[in-house]
Amino acid sequence: MTIKELREKFKKRELSPTEYLEFLRTRFERYDNQVKSTLELYDSPSIVSAARVGEEQGFLAGVPGLLKDVIFQTGRHVSASSKILEGYVAPYSATVTERLLEQGAYIMGRANCDEFAMGSSTETSAYMKTTNPWDTSCVPGGSSGGSVAAVAAGFVPWALGSETGGSVRQPAAFCGVVGFKPTYGLVSRYGVIAYASSLDQVGTAARTVYDNALVFSAIAGHDTKDGTSLPVPKKDYTVGLTGKIKPGLKIGLVENAVFAHGIDPEVAQALDDARIQLEKLGAQVVRLSIPAMDYGAAVYFMVSRAEAASNLSRFDGVKYGLRAADSDTLADMYVHTRGEGFGREVKRRILIGNYVLSAGHADAYYKSAKVVQAMIRDGFMKAFQDVDLLFMPTTPVPAFKFGAFDDNRLAMDLQDYFTAPANLAGIPAIALPCGLSSGKLPLGFQLVGPELSEELLFQTGHAYEQATPWHTLHPSTYE
Repeated sequence: MTIKELREKFKKRELSPTEYLEFLRTRFERYDNQVKSTLELYDSPSIVSAARVGEEQGFLAGVPGLLKDVIFQTGRHVSASSKILEGYVAPYSATVTERLLEQGAYIMGRANCDEFAMGSSTETSAYMKTTNPWDTSCVPGGSSGGSVAAVAAGFVPWALGSETGGSVRQPAAFCGVVGFKPTYGLVSRYGVIAYASSLDQVGTAARTVYDNALVFSAIAGHDTKDGTSLPVPKKDYTVGLTGKIKPGLKIGLVENAVFAHGIDPEVAQALDDARIQLEKLGAQVVRLSIPAMDYGAAVYFMVSRAEAASNLSRFDGVKYGLRAADSDTLADMYVHTRGEGFGREVKRRILIGNYVLSAGHADAYYKSAKVVQAMIRDGFMKAFQDVDLLFMPTTPVPAFKFGAFDDNRLAMDLQDYFTAPANLAGIPAIALPCGLSSGKLPLGFQLVGPELSEELLFQTGHAYEQATPWHTLHPSTYE
């Protein structure tokens, strides 16, 4: 059920929150051994007692969901799916966690993810590989694959992930759900384990645009605990969801993305069908190009790795997390702790990050990347002078098989090609399902807007959704 349907059943006393909670626990027990979406499922009494309001007060009262394993909840384990934080207990709650609990949400557990949110397939988790509910031989995408797969399989109606280069939108496209990335600073990062601080944002995943907007309404808004938080008050983002688009809406079809080399023909057809549907709804679709966007993946590669190397230097065995035994010197302890605690992908990104920040290369790589990042943002801002929103692919292909890029790390890194530019520009984007491949795998597209255009993105996405059947489809195994 969607959150909207669930709230109506609670209101009519046709179902109680605790009954639904136990129903979902049964689904987890029955199916999650196949999907492997969740690292830890909390016991029911502690889930219910953590919620702050009665079942008729908060607008998420009694509605269960998951937190990606980078988001703190007081007294609960959090590991970023890494051995280096195995057994670590959060000393406080993230702002997004507090706001969900204040609205009465039931937080069921920790969703699996790529280690320290570094990956595009949820294959780098130190604990298990999450599968795609539509085809368990395929990846769910990443790094928020556990969160999104749980929603797609119907284990929970919502989940929080985090976005650094598309880590909610890309798995949403692979799993056939709605994924949302907000304007940078609109959702607090306080209590969220950092990967690349200038890019990270908490994102939302749900079956429908309405549900996504509802959860987003709970977590968005200014937070004094986050120095990058925008001075924007809390609001209800579901108000404008009428099923109609804004009169005179102009959408820019980004030609160097939609017609990029390497896009699967079935994805290309689904994109064209989505464009036609938006035009039927009344939108004017015009073609344009944002040349600087073509450098987005390369810029993201350097900026994210550099900030990761800086952020992850704190995990050294001294302050918290794993401490390697049998080290003769402090230097040995650092080496052994980080060698044993970090996985291969995290080590790779730390090494690259330190390289692009090193004295001999910082100007050529990191500083140049920051210059091009500003050019990418400027390219988007110029485009938004002529159009309201942008239309782009989310991914070039449907979900791929496990191990598909083991011998080609560059191809794996390019999974962020269409999503990373929005993170680099700090602007919001929504990923929507728009079809199925011949192999019965979901296909999707994204709408990208200027800063603080969340309401317009939700309104447009909701109108498209109401006119199409894709959000009503579910993996048949889990019905």
